[in-house]
Amino acid sequence: MAKKKTGLRYLVAFAGVSALALTACTGPTAGTSQTNTAGSSGAPITFGTTDKVTFLDPAGSYDNGSFMVMNQIYPFVLNSKPGGADPQPDLAESASFTTPTAYTVKLKSGLKFANGDTLDSTDVKFSFDRQLKINDANGPSSLLGNLATVDAPDATTVVFNLKKGNDQTFAQVLSSPAGPIVDHKVFPADKIMNDEDIIAAKAFAGQYTIESYKKNELISFKSYPDYKGLLGKPKTDTVNVKYYADSNNLKLDVQQGNVDVASRSLTATDIENLKSSNKVNVDVGPGGELRYIVFNFNTMPFGATTPEADPAKSLAVRQAVADSVDRGAIAEQVYKGTYLPVYSYVPQGFAGAIEPLKEMYGDGTGKPSADKAKKALADAGVSTPVTLNLQYNPDHYGTSSGDEYAAVKDQLEKTGLFKVNLQSTEWVTYSKDRVKDAYPLYQLGWFPDYSDADNYLTPFFGGDASSFLKNHYSNPTVANLISEQVTTVDKAARQKMIEQIQTDVAKDLSTLPLLQGAQVAVSGKDVKGVKDTLDASFKFRLGVLSK
Repeated sequence: MAKKKTGLRYLVAFAGVSALALTACTGPTAGTSQTNTAGSSGAPITFGTTDKVTFLDPAGSYDNGSFMVMNQIYPFVLNSKPGGADPQPDLAESASFTTPTAYTVKLKSGLKFANGDTLDSTDVKFSFDRQLKINDANGPSSLLGNLATVDAPDATTVVFNLKKGNDQTFAQVLSSPAGPIVDHKVFPADKIMNDEDIIAAKAFAGQYTIESYKKNELISFKSYPDYKGLLGKPKTDTVNVKYYADSNNLKLDVQQGNVDVASRSLTATDIENLKSSNKVNVDVGPGGELRYIVFNFNTMPFGATTPEADPAKSLAVRQAVADSVDRGAIAEQVYKGTYLPVYSYVPQGFAGAIEPLKEMYGDGTGKPSADKAKKALADAGVSTPVTLNLQYNPDHYGTSSGDEYAAVKDQLEKTGLFKVNLQSTEWVTYSKDRVKDAYPLYQLGWFPDYSDADNYLTPFFGGDASSFLKNHYSNPTVANLISEQVTTVDKAARQKMIEQIQTDVAKDLSTLPLLQGAQVAVSGKDVKGVKDTLDASFKFRLGVLSK
């Protein structure tokens, strides 16, 4: 069944919806491997990926490649066990609301960093104060929008003072990319620290330390014996992460046994081919990834800073693009069903997910409509063809991005309504330029920080100043609804708000969601633990791997 497109689509859909819904609610599955208290294996593991590291400093990056490394080397106040998504104490002994606006954490005693520095409430307070102060454009500080101040009344007590009470997501935020705890004696309070200095200072207190580091080439991790957190002792002492520029080489190496585990990203064709190999296992986990086009409201056609600025015409262009794309064709032709069409800002499988884009654009069933696109432009007085400068990234989201955006270009130009100038940029440059208004329309992907619909709303649409997109979209009504749903205890009422937000944003089209993906990992037959980490927390744990 897995070899057939229909079977694969079913498998991905089931993993992305059913497994996500179950693990997010129930936590680890019975019988799933959890923390390992026995001695670690002596056989090193090699993990291969095409993902890239932007920065090891938690305040300076907000991408999957960097966060995967951070998950291994930094501790968190709260974390989740492999197999589940529910936040539990990591550095903490306990954590709870002591008042509606005070989230109080009691830390374990005797904690320390790998360099010997004491790890206590001073470091926790420093880490969150620092995120807010630096507020880097490519960092995760937008996740801390409800955090007012942090107090450290004694060495083992931390009080997070929130702007609005009963925050239904704050425990998840503490386990998110905004949550790694850093050494206040090592990290500067007001600027990003470079990777080499972090490694030299051995400012680690997670399951692993970094023994050697060649950025985006090879990282060697070594088990940290003084880690006292939720995840326990890793099953393997030494894990090497090897970075690939070409997914074809990654595929060959995992197939030939030169790499034990490969993930992020093999092409859909490679995955389909590897499923028939008797040398490897292919595992699929819950899917929360979104792939989408961002519209820069300042620099897109008729954007606010262009000579022909006109909000109505700008909206008509966005609507016509939405009317013209064929998500189903991209999912089938480019991704062989390993991605599914998505018609909203919250992927299917999350509470509150609806599909307003399906009804509002195209033919009303999810397929494109050139006639509807033509009418949207004509009604707004937009002359055609409209020139679109569209940027995509060829390395961070996998080499299939080239085929994906070639398909988008072809679909738009076949309507006769658009002329698409398609360009690509490597991730290290791309991640910086996109927040500087360099790209009028551009590709992004989103890997959730935690298993809640809010993580697809607050970082993007909570207000222009705090938006990770930096695309100058602002709708006060949407921002207020987003703020309100976070603190709404009644689940039914909160779900209605989440649904309304999706509908309102669909009318504005700040972004255009295209595809929803699953987590996929390929491993050698002798490797254990891969299934344990492909869970709804979306965190890849090297510590569960062994052979």
